[in-house]
Amino acid sequence: MHRGGFLESPTIAYETWGELEGNGDNAVLLFGGLSPSAHAASSPENPAAGWWEDMIGSGLPLDTDRYFIICINSLGSCFGTTGPASIDPLTGERYRLHFPVLTLEDVAEAGYEVLQHLGVEKLYAIVGCSMGGMTGLGFCVRHPEISESLMAISSATRALPFSIAVRSLQREIIRRDPKWKGGDYDPADPPVVGQRLARKLGMMTYRSPEEWEQRFGRERVTAEDHAGNPFYIDFEVESYLESRADRFAGQFDPNCYLYLSRASDLFDLAEHGGSLKSGFKRLRLKRAIVIGVRTDILYPPHQQKELAEGLSEVVDDVRYVPLDCIRGHDSFLVDMDAFRPVLCNFFDTCNC
Repeated sequence: MHRGGFLESPTIAYETWGELEGNGDNAVLLFGGLSPSAHAASSPENPAAGWWEDMIGSGLPLDTDRYFIICINSLGSCFGTTGPASIDPLTGERYRLHFPVLTLEDVAEAGYEVLQHLGVEKLYAIVGCSMGGMTGLGFCVRHPEISESLMAISSATRALPFSIAVRSLQREIIRRDPKWKGGDYDPADPPVVGQRLARKLGMMTYRSPEEWEQRFGRERVTAEDHAGNPFYIDFEVESYLESRADRFAGQFDPNCYLYLSRASDLFDLAEHGGSLKSGFKRLRLKRAIVIGVRTDILYPPHQQKELAEGLSEVVDDVRYVPLDCIRGHDSFLVDMDAFRPVLCNFFDTCNC
């Protein structure tokens, strides 16, 4: 592992779409955000809609008639890949907090191992969204010879103090839940209250005040009998946060969340050489595109611009595309009409 320790025979879950050509000239490696699984799109094996369903498929930006798409579930996660909730083969017990310190360099290395397993020697491109954008940078620094193209979406060279502060508070909220028990909670009875509150705080950074003003305003929920509860949910925006918390809590392992959240804070391209400039010099890309969103408060536009400018110093073909979306950081998951044309142009695929 990048910061010490090791994992004995870890499992990396991944899914693929399309057909591999040669040694990988048409292969695209996709790194997602903190919480998604490897199921980015539906397939005959799993017809359920994926987290990037409108981007991957025949005639879509990541056209499976032309490209071989590989999406991994991040190391440290809980959707098939080894993480703190997994059984340590050396002890027969769950790793829990005995899991080594996790970094995005480790997540990137897990992606590299999947490529080795598939026999992919070259990549057409690496695509990284949010945390996945930093993972993609880490991959390109560690294995600069494999991919000549990088697409970084709503990401950065490192997290801002604001983002670190928010995630630190989210982690503390989970750890303060009495059911967390120092990480030794019963998987059947996890610290759900802490998870729900952490998710609510997260949603306040994933979306934008502009969207909520337009979407909810000061609309009230349907009146109900709230006798004895002076702090009942009164506004639609409160109801929205409740529903999002309900969907997340219990579906994602709390310890896995803690490890991946901290890994997002730890990543810093400047650690690869001592400065951002040195980090960028380790890249061997021929083209790159940086896509940001005006209303993103987690990885704001000035970070996207910093990333694009740094890439421009060492990459001949760099495009910076700031999008005027109002849905904040989550725009790449929900505002497909804005993102599809940009991806289509980069991959020279469909008529979006």
